[in-house]
Amino acid sequence: MPRPILATIHPDALRHNLTVIRQKVSNSKIWSVVKANAYGHGLDRIWQSLKQTDGFALLDMKEAIYLREQGWQGPILLLEGFFKAEDLLVVNQYALTVAVHSHWQLEAIKAARLDKPIDIYLKLNSGMNRLGFSPAEYPQVMTVANGIQNINSVTLMTHFANSDNEIGVDGQFAVIEKIIAQLGMDSLPHCLANSGAVLWYPKTHGDWVRPGIVLYGASPSGKWRDIAEIGLRPAMSLQSEIIAVHELSEGEKIGYGSRYTTQQHVTRVGTVACGYADGYPRHAPTGTPVIVDGIRTRLLGAISMDMMTVDLTPCPQATIGSPVELWGTKLPVDEVAEAAGTVGYELLCALAKRVPVIIG
Repeated sequence: MPRPILATIHPDALRHNLTVIRQKVSNSKIWSVVKANAYGHGLDRIWQSLKQTDGFALLDMKEAIYLREQGWQGPILLLEGFFKAEDLLVVNQYALTVAVHSHWQLEAIKAARLDKPIDIYLKLNSGMNRLGFSPAEYPQVMTVANGIQNINSVTLMTHFANSDNEIGVDGQFAVIEKIIAQLGMDSLPHCLANSGAVLWYPKTHGDWVRPGIVLYGASPSGKWRDIAEIGLRPAMSLQSEIIAVHELSEGEKIGYGSRYTTQQHVTRVGTVACGYADGYPRHAPTGTPVIVDGIRTRLLGAISMDMMTVDLTPCPQATIGSPVELWGTKLPVDEVAEAAGTVGYELLCALAKRVPVIIG
């Protein structure tokens, strides 16, 4: 028999979350972001659950080709564009839309021998300082792009650094508005909103939005309470089982480094078949929530490569074989991530290949 650990992907949740987003963005079109193998969910497993989207956005050309070969005929956006001039042959062959953030990319497009012009997303560095043309140079770059015969359409693109926190988007949005005014192109197509902006800043929605983590039912802020009332559903559950039970006296140590010492006369401790080699965060501390036999309890001590220990005191009926939810429908991944000092994105993307995955 295999180890009892198992990840379950929930197609209904993906469809539901796309519908929730559609209701929020009104007339904007949706790029469903499926980079990083669909945030760890598996592009091959989930793309058909999102086929009511208007387009898919990703990084890897191999994933773009996969979608085309599976029959997807709608738009596909390469979020980081292309990396070598020869990549434009693939862009042309598979009718991909590319982000353009560097002068050399424009020169490569101009010099390429294409049988049809391509659509580009011209990236503005509005303040994140990661990719894109500066506000000072952007109007001239836009003029250059519009003059290249190999370019069909140009859409203004930027990315918000703080749409998921108290800083917000106003500073960057002011930069965007100023650029549009300088260009004198009020009707310039634009794509600005990531997941946080989709949920909380309607003024940014524009022609296209780019939801990512919210499609998978987790919070862009890393805090489940921020999205608890929105109605999103988790698209992945990670489950395992109790494989051993111990009753320990007060003062006994648990796990590597003896990081936890029992505090009461008798502590029931369960060992779970899940560890950091399965993608669970090694740095998750004592107290990180876990669901055992339907009851919320906590981790005790250090996470091992293949196992972890949990407090069974609140779960008196729990025994070997009792089900454990590490995150999922009863325990949001954001709560686990927040306890571990990280974000749900990381946990979902880190799911190890050795963990079996089913569609449920």
